[in-house]
Amino acid sequence: MRPWPGRLGAGRVGACALGRYLVTGGAGYVGSHTVLALRDRGDEVVVLDDMSKGHHAAIPAGVRLVEGRCEDRQALARAFAGGRFDAVLHFAALSLVGDSMRDPLRYMAENLGTLAAVADAAVKHGCLRLVMSSTAALFGFPERIPIDEQQRLGPVSPYGESKLMCERALDWAEKIHGLRFASLRYFNAAGADPEGRAGEDHEPETHLLPLAIDAALGKRPPLMVFGTDYPTPDGTGVRDYVHVTDLADAHLRVLPLLEERSVRYNLGNGTGYSVREVIDMVQKVGGRPVPHTLGPRREGDPAVLVASSARLRQDTGWSPRFPDLESIVRTAWDWRVAHPEGYGDRRAAA
Repeated sequence: MRPWPGRLGAGRVGACALGRYLVTGGAGYVGSHTVLALRDRGDEVVVLDDMSKGHHAAIPAGVRLVEGRCEDRQALARAFAGGRFDAVLHFAALSLVGDSMRDPLRYMAENLGTLAAVADAAVKHGCLRLVMSSTAALFGFPERIPIDEQQRLGPVSPYGESKLMCERALDWAEKIHGLRFASLRYFNAAGADPEGRAGEDHEPETHLLPLAIDAALGKRPPLMVFGTDYPTPDGTGVRDYVHVTDLADAHLRVLPLLEERSVRYNLGNGTGYSVREVIDMVQKVGGRPVPHTLGPRREGDPAVLVASSARLRQDTGWSPRFPDLESIVRTAWDWRVAHPEGYGDRRAAA
């Protein structure tokens, strides 16, 4: 391994020297924002994406795109050409809980297979650092709130189970090959780049905030609220929304830790907001109503999911720049108003 390009200063992502990184799924939602964060501090970035869910317009200038599937050896060979990477940041995955309940074996095979192929290629090319985009779905129905890393893992969906399988595979890659990894188990990614360079554009869309915004803009049917009888203050489900730019920042901050050890972190704001609170904030920011209807609970939805990010904060100095719901909603609203057709190609982003 070549020496690490530099350590982060306390609370300062920009303290790292120039590095070189491969980002799989870098044309998707969280991946593209992480690419922006890397480029903003001067790093060289290569994106590997099959573009089935990503967008060309989400990739900033100066970033080389290799189009192809992560399981494709030739695509991996093209991606790893040109010099050794300091780390791989792996976002490419299937990620819809409901879809995984309909097609569980596809989720198991694709998510584990994709991760295994990328990790294997990284090891063979001498890159022994990897950051994986994981999920709060590992915890199923949590025993206590907020959810810390000590809680029992118990996925209740094939999606969550597939990510747990990925973590276990990385454990073996570390034991046998010395591949150090970070698994970031984040909660509800939301918002858009504050400078308007990237945003959220999925098709089909399943996330609450963009659905509420589009309902207010008249671009979609009324929003469906699933469940109004939860044991929460207003009866609707409570979730931890973390700004996508803050998620990207966390990915950069864990990189220096891989010099010494592998890590797993829960990643969220530590504050929960209900579905009704999100609707109310969209109405406040947008100045127009959010048409919505009330429906029954969805099977498998916990009443409350809120993260404890205390360990991440302590180890890296990470702290969200956009912790309040209004900032999250406002960046998402501004991007959608400026991009009424999203990126314009009508393909979903990961």
